[in-house]
Amino acid sequence: MQTILLIEDNTDIRENTAEILDLAGYKVLTAENGKVGVELALQQKPDLVICDIMMPVLDGFGVLHMLQRNDDMQDIPFIFLTAKTERADFRKGMEMGADDYITKPFSGTELLHAIEGRLKKSLLKKQEFASNPEGLNKLMQAATGKGSLQLLSEGRNTDKFKKKQVIYMEGNHPASLFYVQKGKVKTFKRNEDGKELVVELYNEGDFLGYIALLEGTVYKETAEAMEECEIAVIPREDFEELLHNNHEVAVQFIRLLARNITGKEQQLLGLAYNSLRKKVAEALMHLHKKYSGRKEGPFAIDISRDNLAAIAGTATESLIRTLGDFREEKLIDIKDGAIVILNEKKLGALLY
Repeated sequence: MQTILLIEDNTDIRENTAEILDLAGYKVLTAENGKVGVELALQQKPDLVICDIMMPVLDGFGVLHMLQRNDDMQDIPFIFLTAKTERADFRKGMEMGADDYITKPFSGTELLHAIEGRLKKSLLKKQEFASNPEGLNKLMQAATGKGSLQLLSEGRNTDKFKKKQVIYMEGNHPASLFYVQKGKVKTFKRNEDGKELVVELYNEGDFLGYIALLEGTVYKETAEAMEECEIAVIPREDFEELLHNNHEVAVQFIRLLARNITGKEQQLLGLAYNSLRKKVAEALMHLHKKYSGRKEGPFAIDISRDNLAAIAGTATESLIRTLGDFREEKLIDIKDGAIVILNEKKLGALLY
């Protein structure tokens, strides 16, 4: 149950508002002035604060100032209740960090809608999202409650790509966001000698190409179909409109991209210092985790040896020898070219 602190000096308004919140399923704490309200807030750490402006002892601006000075209270949503509608008061409160204003008299519906909206945004700020396409999808779902990116993909032009066909090329300027409706996609980079390094893998339900859109730069990698694919193409204008209209989504994208950088740093460290066995084991576990969730029973990793070597960051010949060793050790089996993990626990132990 979420807790709301109500700070209001008018007894009738305080009691009536508390009753509405109680009926709505919230735990309600009440305070008759700002000083008592600050003390309760610091003791109870409520999920949201509703505070009148004109009060004895300590007014609403003073309450907000005191709470903003406390690190544990800075992210708690703060809503002002006021009978004053002067623009200067609104500006002062928002500049101090208030999240919303409700003017008196107000309806119960108006109050509850404001609370629900602020609590939802507060929860979004606290959530952590993986720095991968799955994390992006969860972020958008949490931000809007209705799967915005999935809705963006509906009714779009769908392009079909054959195996090894390029979806976008490194160095090109982005014009679209891409949604994988069917098939598997990889993004990769090549060095001057033509050696390929796989940067990321994408599955059905994943989006790709968003980093270049967010950065406003060219693609840093090439995207290629690993098998026959169907890709929905979403204009960048629609994607940017969603970001510009939702501040919380934009903030979470910044955090997601920061974690993406950390993940890439770990990948580079692994490529530089991991043993051959560890590189191959890590590539197999990554593929298993990425694609096996939608399958029942033993999952066969059906991927070319060249692609697997690019993911592991090793030569194809070295990869094949290591797979042979894993097969002899009963860690994997190979059936018609597909790799089946027999001992996931033991294979995963090679990563540590």
